[in-house]
Amino acid sequence: MPRVRLALNTGATDDWLATLSTKVPNTEIRLLSSHPASVGLLSVMELRGPAVDTIIRRFEDAPDVRSTDVLSVDDQSVLIRATTPIPAGYQANHESAMPPNFPARLQDGWLHTELTGTHEQLSQYTSELADAGIPFQIDRLSQSHDSTAMLTDRQQELITEAVERGYYDSPRDCTLTELAENFDINKSAASGILHRAEGRIIKSFLNAPAHE
Repeated sequence: MPRVRLALNTGATDDWLATLSTKVPNTEIRLLSSHPASVGLLSVMELRGPAVDTIIRRFEDAPDVRSTDVLSVDDQSVLIRATTPIPAGYQANHESAMPPNFPARLQDGWLHTELTGTHEQLSQYTSELADAGIPFQIDRLSQSHDSTAMLTDRQQELITEAVERGYYDSPRDCTLTELAENFDINKSAASGILHRAEGRIIKSFLNAPAHE
């Protein structure tokens, strides 16, 4: 399953928060959580920068902000909970079924985030961004490996036990015979289950198809 780190130029749209980030120099906005509410998007964010009082005033005076609660404040940062219109970038997450990953960082109009999903979800997500007129750049694309998705229950059970008991350590703390006895199977059966599990993991790592 691909994992992508990308930067969205949300400042190129009418996203109020992105526009704010371009007007307050040297300010970093860290989005800690967001979820749809009855009147928009409810978000908790931390804003760091030298102009904390200015940031708070801009939130309280902005017509697009439907509610604002200052949760904490000090000389260099403020924690705010606010309700705003749902931005196009968040809508792209919703349409592609790729939930946003937190925290995300917004600075000078650019939203830096990381997402994990299927190739189909990623393709739809980038198409949604293009349709919304949001320029973006992919900073990093990697492949994550979920062993629970590629292994059968029996393979997962046996290989987990093997790792926990030190079968893959050097020198080994557990023999194949001991593993087999623990599962009440013969040594040959244990070897076959481990071999198939290892093959699936290696093929997934190399992005090759796994066969039964």
